[in-house]
Amino acid sequence: MRDYLEVVYNEIERPYTEYPKTLISYLFDKFKMQKGMKLLEPGCGRGTHLRIYRDLGIEVYGIDVAPRALELASDLDISVCNLNQEKIPYPDNYFDVVYSKSFLEHLKDPIFFLKEAYRVLKPGGFILSLVPDWESQHQTYYDDYTHISPFTIVSLKQIKLLTGFENIKVNKFRQLPITWKFPLINHLCKLISPFIPVRTKIKFFQWSRELMLLSVASKPKVS
Repeated sequence: MRDYLEVVYNEIERPYTEYPKTLISYLFDKFKMQKGMKLLEPGCGRGTHLRIYRDLGIEVYGIDVAPRALELASDLDISVCNLNQEKIPYPDNYFDVVYSKSFLEHLKDPIFFLKEAYRVLKPGGFILSLVPDWESQHQTYYDDYTHISPFTIVSLKQIKLLTGFENIKVNKFRQLPITWKFPLINHLCKLISPFIPVRTKIKFFQWSRELMLLSVASKPKVS
């Protein structure tokens, strides 16, 4: 059976672009990451984001359910693991950051994973998650057959609170870099979004319409 990296995330459907570098550089600065930190990315796929973090001086590790990730990211420290049911293969209090983009929504049991993420984070470490915003993406959400667990601002806060995290922040996040620099452009995007076709292939319009949820939460310094 072919895995999702061949079907959903192949180079034709998801070609390599400069966008991940722009995104990771923004997150690195926004959340005051430091060189030498240890970062784990579950659902790392082709390793694109991990390489960018590595170039910024982060010590990176990845996990993916697809064995093909070992081939596509052979230059990285990758483990193959099903995080719906298997524990993260690292010791307690090991990482400064657990980062994921478009990962939590693929889990049947996100609470199991979040408890494991909490375990492997150092006290004071943080989990940084980007997931599709159900409210703005519900019409296309199940176009990806691997989507299982939808999230809203309320549910994403609740699930992280239930698994022990604190200082939880969840905000709607538009994937257009120009809106990060000029937030007022978000108002324009909101105005035009009702007129944009649901399945437009033009990224500017797609990302004007669709939102992600950007969440950060920390493990208490004293567990």
